[in-house]
Amino acid sequence: MIRKLLARDTAEAHRVATPLELLFDLSFVVAVAQAAASLHHAVTEDHAAAGVLAFCMAFFALWLPWLNFTWFASAFDNDDTLYRVITMVQIAGVLVVASGIPAVFERQDYRIVVGGYVVIRLAMVAHWLRASIDNPEHQRCTRRYAGGIAFLQVLWVLWVLVAPPSLQIPLWVVFMLGELLVPVWAERASATTWHPHHIAERHGLFTLIVLGESILAATIAFQKGFDSGVNLISLAAASLVIVFSVWWIYFEAPAHLHDLKKAFLWGYAHLFVLGSIAALGAGLAASVDYDLHISHAPGTTVAAFTTVPLAVFLLCVWYVQDCPGQDGIRKYLLPAGAVAVLAATFGPAPIHVTAGIALVLVVVTRLAAGQRAEVSPVL
Repeated sequence: MIRKLLARDTAEAHRVATPLELLFDLSFVVAVAQAAASLHHAVTEDHAAAGVLAFCMAFFALWLPWLNFTWFASAFDNDDTLYRVITMVQIAGVLVVASGIPAVFERQDYRIVVGGYVVIRLAMVAHWLRASIDNPEHQRCTRRYAGGIAFLQVLWVLWVLVAPPSLQIPLWVVFMLGELLVPVWAERASATTWHPHHIAERHGLFTLIVLGESILAATIAFQKGFDSGVNLISLAAASLVIVFSVWWIYFEAPAHLHDLKKAFLWGYAHLFVLGSIAALGAGLAASVDYDLHISHAPGTTVAAFTTVPLAVFLLCVWYVQDCPGQDGIRKYLLPAGAVAVLAATFGPAPIHVTAGIALVLVVVTRLAAGQRAEVSPVL
């Protein structure tokens, strides 16, 4: 059955993720796993710099479509047949992106990733145009979304086909900023009816998906340890401590997103929150290879791919939850923790030291928070 794609109520009760949204997230499990695994192999082969660049480009191509679909679904999801079919096309595009990620890391070939990205985004244009037809009061906003996304897809195709190699990275930065500005420009026309609780829940679910990459790294540590006879139990335990600490710190406070500007800053900050968690999973997997003596990278480099992502995560969580408006130790706790984690990079056993620091941070965070639930996050 096909129904009008009408705007939903921003105050709708019991607004939670739908089974279709969960299926949509499931497609990203494969894609994020490809990006994290490719970064892991780049680190192990001592191609860290090229791996980080490829990872950033690939992860952005995954994160932005997820964010835009989540925002749209929060405002217009009616779960009819046409909505499901268009979303299925987007899922197909995500899988195409996932299949092209290894080529980005191995030979800087972006054609498959861009092709899948364009499929996802043009399906998103169809969603926005449909909302434009059925919601005259939101017509300017929805048309801006559709037009801005379509225009940038033309630029991405030109980028991958005709841009000279020397200009690919600068143009990628420009087009990336353009993608981030489209929602800001569109919402200035007339804000969509996004649901604060729904948006916060969706980000929490995606965070759990990305955390799964670090859980996988701990599992691999156990498996390879048993298979090779090398004792990797301490590394596996450290990985689990870090994962649990990241989960605890992220979900310690609920998000209160009742302001459009704050919601944008909060949502965009999650590019770094989620990217750092995915990179952390790759770093933990690279640590397994290092302990098995099959890595070509120096120990400091391998350690940095655990400590740097963890430090970035702590700073980003501090920014979205604690930075302004806090008093006492709470305001300085996570930045101090980030510095301590970075210092562990140069320790004798950085992965284990980092795990210990992460666990201490969790405990101190919990103790310092007090009645934290009574304090509204600033973003």
